[in-house]
Amino acid sequence: MFRMFNRLCLITLCLMVLNAAASAQTNLTAKAGSAPATAPVVETDRSRDGLIGPVRRVRTEVAKLLTAEGRPQEGKHQVVEVVAYDLKGNKIENQYFPIAGATLTGKEVYKYDEKGNISEMTMLNPDGTLLSKEMYKYEFDFLGNWSKMTTSVAMVDSRGITFEPTEVTYRSIMYYLDENMVRMVTPGAASAATNPQPMAPVATAPAPVNKPEPKTTAGSKNNKKAPVVADLPSASTSAAKLASGPVDVKVQAVSTSQQMPVIALDEPPPSPGPKPILKPVSGGVLNGTAMLLPPPLYPDAAKRMRTQGVVSVDVILDETGKVVSANASSGPAILREAAVAAALKARFSPTKLSGQPVKVAGVINYKFALVP
Repeated sequence: MFRMFNRLCLITLCLMVLNAAASAQTNLTAKAGSAPATAPVVETDRSRDGLIGPVRRVRTEVAKLLTAEGRPQEGKHQVVEVVAYDLKGNKIENQYFPIAGATLTGKEVYKYDEKGNISEMTMLNPDGTLLSKEMYKYEFDFLGNWSKMTTSVAMVDSRGITFEPTEVTYRSIMYYLDENMVRMVTPGAASAATNPQPMAPVATAPAPVNKPEPKTTAGSKNNKKAPVVADLPSASTSAAKLASGPVDVKVQAVSTSQQMPVIALDEPPPSPGPKPILKPVSGGVLNGTAMLLPPPLYPDAAKRMRTQGVVSVDVILDETGKVVSANASSGPAILREAAVAAALKARFSPTKLSGQPVKVAGVINYKFALVP
């Protein structure tokens, strides 16, 4: 009876151990099979503009290509746009400087490359016939943002259709400095941080003993050159050299076939897609398309002088419909400042071309009239 009781206790204990092991295995399998939660990617003004990395400021300049002595040469650089972002990627500054005579007319159709940059632009007349065609080639910086764009216009000669470079656009991009940027600009530090190599112990060579050199004759059979052995410098010798002056350091060459470490950015690069169009499209007179068009303040001096008239203000709208540039082109001089101040407060709905938001160049007309 006592033996049977012991057997039952032993069987019960074994069953409890097996049940606990099965439960632990189930929990491990569930944890291993569950996918890690990924943080949602937050879209910022910087990523919407197609920029990679912690960009702080972008300054865009344009230079016309002129032919001199049969060779293309760049003309004077003109600032087109200055954009600035804060640390979180929000746009905090956007200045646009329109170039005289650069207004566009007609319908524009764009093509994009695999990186989302505009590669080709075809301009059509209102009736659909071809007006002109441009192609764009890019050069990129170390983060993948384009820093130079060459514009070529289609020409026709005896060879057929060719493209002649006519304009160069430069972008000077400044970045915020963070740990990722430090690793990007110092690849040696990045490889050392990602793949640290253990330091090999330095063997200290024994002090050389001055021994008399054996005399050899030209006809001796044992006149062989002994291999030259370079003594490893001791710590004191290296310190003395560093104190006395610069020391040449030989670095072992790295094979180009070796895989370089991949450095992840805190801000994920934007997915390939169409980038915003750099040049503004022509919008004509914009008065009827404004969502908000506050009237200008009538200057007291103009009232006393009984000055009336219409002031035309050339404006540039950004991709969101905000006025980023305003310049009075006609009308009484005493009324122009008030018209420009009112134009900068106007708001418009975003304009899209080929499905992408674009800048718009247009005119706002303000009529100043005295009430009798």
